[in-house]
Amino acid sequence: MTEPLVVLKGVNKHFGDLHVLKDIDLTIGKGEVVVVIGPSGSGKSTLCRTINRLETFESGSIEIDGKPLPEEGKALAALRADVGMVFQSFNLFAHKTILENVTLGPIKARGVKKADAEKRAMELLERVGVAHQAQKYPAQLSGGQQQRVAIARSLAMDPKVMLFDEPTSALDPEMINEVLDVMTSLAKSGMTMVVVTHEMGFARRAANRVVFMADGQIVEEAAPETFFTNPTSDRAKDFLGKILTH
Repeated sequence: MTEPLVVLKGVNKHFGDLHVLKDIDLTIGKGEVVVVIGPSGSGKSTLCRTINRLETFESGSIEIDGKPLPEEGKALAALRADVGMVFQSFNLFAHKTILENVTLGPIKARGVKKADAEKRAMELLERVGVAHQAQKYPAQLSGGQQQRVAIARSLAMDPKVMLFDEPTSALDPEMINEVLDVMTSLAKSGMTMVVVTHEMGFARRAANRVVFMADGQIVEEAAPETFFTNPTSDRAKDFLGKILTH
Protein backbone atom coordinates (compact mmCIF):
# COMPACT_ATOMS: atom_id res chain seq x y z
CA MET A 1 0.00 0.00 0.00
CA THR A 2 1.14 3.56 -0.64
CA GLU A 3 1.72 6.02 2.17
CA PRO A 4 -1.48 6.38 4.22
CA LEU A 5 -3.34 9.66 3.76
CA VAL A 6 -6.61 9.12 5.64
CA VAL A 7 -6.61 6.80 8.64
CA LEU A 8 -9.71 5.96 10.68
CA LYS A 9 -9.24 3.87 13.82
CA GLY A 10 -12.08 2.55 15.98
CA VAL A 11 -14.47 5.33 14.94
CA ASN A 12 -17.90 5.21 16.59
CA LYS A 13 -20.89 7.44 16.02
CA HIS A 14 -24.48 7.42 17.28
CA PHE A 15 -27.58 9.32 16.21
CA GLY A 16 -29.54 9.00 19.46
CA ASP A 17 -29.88 5.26 20.09
CA LEU A 18 -28.86 4.38 16.56
CA HIS A 19 -25.26 3.18 16.33
CA VAL A 20 -24.44 4.40 12.80
CA LEU A 21 -20.68 3.80 12.74
CA LYS A 22 -19.39 0.80 14.67
CA ASP A 23 -15.64 0.61 15.30
CA ILE A 24 -14.67 1.69 11.80
CA ASP A 25 -11.07 0.99 10.81
CA LEU A 26 -10.13 2.23 7.37
CA THR A 27 -6.88 3.38 5.81
CA ILE A 28 -6.82 5.17 2.47
CA GLY A 29 -3.46 5.47 0.74
CA LYS A 30 -2.22 8.46 -1.25
CA GLY A 31 -3.57 8.24 -4.79
CA GLU A 32 -6.02 5.49 -3.91
CA VAL A 33 -9.63 5.52 -5.09
CA VAL A 34 -11.92 3.89 -2.56
CA VAL A 35 -15.57 3.38 -3.44
CA VAL A 36 -17.93 2.84 -0.51
CA ILE A 37 -21.10 0.92 -1.30
CA GLY A 38 -23.88 -0.73 0.67
CA PRO A 39 -27.59 -0.64 1.35
CA SER A 40 -29.39 2.54 2.48
CA GLY A 41 -28.79 3.31 6.12
CA SER A 42 -25.52 1.38 6.21
CA GLY A 43 -23.56 4.45 7.37
CA LYS A 44 -21.79 5.22 4.06
CA SER A 45 -22.65 8.91 3.88
CA THR A 46 -22.04 9.39 7.60
CA LEU A 47 -18.59 7.85 7.18
CA CYS A 48 -17.84 10.22 4.32
CA ARG A 49 -19.05 13.27 6.25
CA THR A 50 -17.08 12.29 9.35
CA ILE A 51 -13.80 12.47 7.43
CA ASN A 52 -14.05 16.26 7.23
CA ARG A 53 -16.00 16.65 10.47
CA LEU A 54 -19.32 17.63 8.94
CA GLU A 55 -20.41 14.93 11.37
CA THR A 56 -18.83 14.56 14.78
CA PHE A 57 -17.86 11.17 16.18
CA GLU A 58 -17.71 9.96 19.77
CA SER A 59 -14.70 7.70 19.96
CA GLY A 60 -11.77 6.57 17.89
CA SER A 61 -9.49 8.74 15.80
CA ILE A 62 -9.23 10.13 12.30
CA GLU A 63 -5.96 11.39 10.85
CA ILE A 64 -5.39 13.15 7.57
CA ASP A 65 -1.83 13.23 6.30
CA GLY A 66 -0.52 12.31 9.73
CA LYS A 67 -2.46 14.94 11.66
CA PRO A 68 -5.52 14.28 13.86
CA LEU A 69 -8.77 15.96 12.81
CA PRO A 70 -9.07 19.31 14.59
CA GLU A 71 -12.34 19.92 16.43
CA GLU A 72 -13.05 23.50 15.49
CA GLY A 73 -11.77 26.92 14.58
CA LYS A 74 -9.04 27.86 12.15
CA ALA A 75 -7.38 24.45 12.22
CA LEU A 76 -10.64 22.82 11.11
CA ALA A 77 -11.10 25.39 8.34
CA ALA A 78 -7.56 24.64 7.13
CA LEU A 79 -8.26 20.93 7.18
CA ARG A 80 -11.47 21.38 5.21
CA ALA A 81 -9.47 23.21 2.56
CA ASP A 82 -7.33 20.06 2.24
CA VAL A 83 -10.38 17.83 1.96
CA GLY A 84 -12.55 18.56 -1.07
CA MET A 85 -16.20 17.55 -0.78
CA VAL A 86 -18.82 17.03 -3.46
CA PHE A 87 -22.38 16.38 -2.31
CA GLN A 88 -25.65 15.18 -3.83
CA SER A 89 -26.71 18.81 -4.09
CA PHE A 90 -24.30 21.11 -5.87
CA ASN A 91 -24.26 23.89 -3.24
CA LEU A 92 -23.06 26.52 -5.69
CA PHE A 93 -23.60 30.18 -4.84
CA ALA A 94 -26.61 31.13 -6.95
CA HIS A 95 -25.78 34.85 -7.21
CA LYS A 96 -22.19 34.29 -8.34
CA THR A 97 -20.99 33.30 -11.80
CA ILE A 98 -19.46 29.89 -12.41
CA LEU A 99 -16.01 31.49 -12.53
CA GLU A 100 -16.64 33.34 -9.24
CA ASN A 101 -17.84 30.11 -7.62
CA VAL A 102 -14.55 28.43 -8.48
CA THR A 103 -12.23 31.34 -7.55
CA LEU A 104 -13.90 32.30 -4.26
CA GLY A 105 -12.21 29.62 -2.11
CA PRO A 106 -8.65 30.12 -3.35
CA ILE A 107 -8.93 33.94 -3.05
CA LYS A 108 -10.60 33.97 0.39
CA ALA A 109 -9.12 30.90 2.07
CA ARG A 110 -5.77 30.52 0.36
CA GLY A 111 -4.95 34.17 -0.36
CA VAL A 112 -4.43 33.56 -4.08
CA LYS A 113 -4.36 36.66 -6.29
CA LYS A 114 -7.52 37.12 -8.33
CA ALA A 115 -5.80 36.87 -11.72
CA ASP A 116 -4.01 33.67 -10.71
CA ALA A 117 -7.19 32.20 -9.26
CA GLU A 118 -9.08 32.97 -12.47
CA LYS A 119 -6.40 31.43 -14.68
CA ARG A 120 -6.40 28.24 -12.61
CA ALA A 121 -10.22 28.21 -12.47
CA MET A 122 -10.45 28.38 -16.25
CA GLU A 123 -8.03 25.47 -16.56
CA LEU A 124 -10.18 23.43 -14.19
CA LEU A 125 -13.43 24.40 -15.91
CA GLU A 126 -11.82 23.33 -19.16
CA ARG A 127 -10.86 20.05 -17.57
CA VAL A 128 -14.44 19.33 -16.47
CA GLY A 129 -15.83 20.51 -19.81
CA VAL A 130 -17.69 23.69 -18.83
CA ALA A 131 -15.17 26.47 -19.55
CA HIS A 132 -17.57 28.01 -22.10
CA GLN A 133 -20.09 28.50 -19.27
CA ALA A 134 -17.73 30.50 -17.02
CA GLN A 135 -19.74 33.74 -17.12
CA LYS A 136 -23.13 32.11 -16.56
CA TYR A 137 -24.91 31.61 -13.25
CA PRO A 138 -25.60 28.17 -11.75
CA ALA A 139 -29.33 28.28 -12.59
CA GLN A 140 -28.45 28.57 -16.29
CA LEU A 141 -26.62 25.24 -16.23
CA SER A 142 -27.94 21.68 -16.20
CA GLY A 143 -27.58 19.58 -13.06
CA GLY A 144 -24.73 17.62 -14.63
CA GLN A 145 -22.89 20.81 -15.53
CA GLN A 146 -23.42 22.25 -12.04
CA GLN A 147 -22.02 19.10 -10.45
CA ARG A 148 -18.97 19.31 -12.71
CA VAL A 149 -18.51 22.93 -11.60
CA ALA A 150 -18.75 21.74 -7.98
CA ILE A 151 -15.93 19.28 -8.70
CA ALA A 152 -13.82 22.06 -10.28
CA ARG A 153 -14.52 24.27 -7.27
CA SER A 154 -13.22 21.59 -4.91
CA LEU A 155 -10.16 21.01 -7.09
CA ALA A 156 -9.36 24.74 -7.08
CA MET A 157 -8.40 24.41 -3.41
CA ASP A 158 -5.73 21.83 -4.32
CA PRO A 159 -7.13 19.29 -1.86
CA LYS A 160 -5.14 16.29 -0.65
CA VAL A 161 -8.22 14.10 -0.83
CA MET A 162 -11.64 14.41 -2.45
CA LEU A 163 -14.79 13.07 -0.83
CA PHE A 164 -17.83 12.39 -2.99
CA ASP A 165 -21.12 11.72 -1.22
CA GLU A 166 -23.49 10.19 -3.78
CA PRO A 167 -22.56 12.88 -6.32
CA THR A 168 -24.90 11.58 -9.05
CA SER A 169 -27.95 10.57 -7.05
CA ALA A 170 -29.81 13.86 -7.61
CA LEU A 171 -29.11 13.90 -11.37
CA ASP A 172 -31.26 12.84 -14.29
CA PRO A 173 -29.99 9.59 -15.81
CA GLU A 174 -28.63 11.20 -18.97
CA MET A 175 -26.42 13.51 -16.88
CA ILE A 176 -24.92 10.85 -14.65
CA ASN A 177 -22.25 9.68 -17.08
CA GLU A 178 -20.88 13.15 -17.77
CA VAL A 179 -20.14 13.51 -14.05
CA LEU A 180 -18.80 9.96 -13.67
CA ASP A 181 -16.52 10.53 -16.69
CA VAL A 182 -14.97 13.56 -14.96
CA MET A 183 -14.56 11.53 -11.77
CA THR A 184 -12.99 8.64 -13.69
CA SER A 185 -10.41 10.91 -15.31
CA LEU A 186 -9.73 12.48 -11.91
CA ALA A 187 -9.17 8.99 -10.47
CA LYS A 188 -6.76 8.17 -13.30
CA SER A 189 -4.83 11.38 -12.65
CA GLY A 190 -3.85 10.11 -9.20
CA MET A 191 -6.23 12.08 -6.97
CA THR A 192 -6.98 10.36 -3.65
CA MET A 193 -10.75 9.82 -3.63
CA VAL A 194 -13.41 8.40 -1.34
CA VAL A 195 -16.63 7.93 -3.28
CA VAL A 196 -19.98 6.90 -1.81
CA THR A 197 -22.09 5.83 -4.77
CA HIS A 198 -24.73 3.48 -6.15
CA GLU A 199 -22.99 3.45 -9.52
CA MET A 200 -21.48 -0.02 -9.70
CA GLY A 201 -20.04 0.54 -13.18
CA PHE A 202 -17.98 3.42 -11.81
CA ALA A 203 -16.86 1.27 -8.87
CA ARG A 204 -15.69 -1.44 -11.27
CA ARG A 205 -13.99 0.98 -13.61
CA ALA A 206 -12.34 3.52 -11.33
CA ALA A 207 -11.88 2.06 -7.85
CA ASN A 208 -8.70 0.55 -6.49
CA ARG A 209 -10.76 -0.86 -3.65
CA VAL A 210 -14.41 -1.39 -2.86
CA VAL A 211 -15.52 -1.04 0.75
CA PHE A 212 -18.86 -2.68 1.45
CA MET A 213 -20.79 -1.39 4.48
CA ALA A 214 -23.89 -2.72 6.18
CA ASP A 215 -25.43 -1.78 9.54
CA GLY A 216 -22.69 0.70 10.37
CA GLN A 217 -19.83 -1.71 9.82
CA ILE A 218 -17.30 -2.42 7.12
CA VAL A 219 -18.30 -5.95 6.19
CA GLU A 220 -15.89 -6.55 3.35
CA GLU A 221 -13.23 -4.76 1.30
CA ALA A 222 -11.56 -5.99 -1.85
CA ALA A 223 -10.39 -5.02 -5.31
CA PRO A 224 -13.44 -4.36 -7.54
CA GLU A 225 -13.08 -7.42 -9.73
CA THR A 226 -12.77 -9.70 -6.72
CA PHE A 227 -15.65 -8.05 -4.90
CA PHE A 228 -18.09 -8.10 -7.80
CA THR A 229 -17.28 -11.59 -9.03
CA ASN A 230 -16.55 -13.32 -5.74
CA PRO A 231 -17.90 -11.56 -2.63
CA THR A 232 -17.16 -13.50 0.56
CA SER A 233 -19.84 -12.24 2.96
CA ASP A 234 -23.51 -13.21 2.81
CA ARG A 235 -24.49 -9.53 3.19
CA ALA A 236 -22.50 -8.57 0.10
CA LYS A 237 -23.79 -11.53 -1.91
CA ASP A 238 -27.36 -10.58 -0.98
CA PHE A 239 -26.78 -6.90 -1.85
CA LEU A 240 -25.15 -7.66 -5.20
CA GLY A 241 -27.84 -10.24 -6.01
CA LYS A 242 -30.50 -7.55 -5.57
CA ILE A 243 -28.82 -4.85 -7.63
CA LEU A 244 -26.97 -6.68 -10.37
CA THR A 245 -29.91 -8.71 -11.65
CA HIS A 246 -31.76 -5.71 -13.11
